[in-house]
Amino acid sequence: MLPWAEMMRSALAAGIGPKAFWRLSLTEWRWLAARRAGLKAGRLQELMAAFPDEEETQ
Repeated sequence: MLPWAEMMRSALAAGIGPKAFWRLSLTEWRWLAARRAGLKAGRLQELMAAFPDEEETQ
């Protein structure tokens, strides 16, 4: 049984609306249905250092 509710939540979180959700390709379905691990310890800090937020200038 596919986890429809979980897949719909993932799609909505990614900005995919209901109409687009039902038109997804098999590859896109597999990506949404795949179980993925979160970031490993320290990876968020590495990404933040590599891609810092830009300071707003007035």
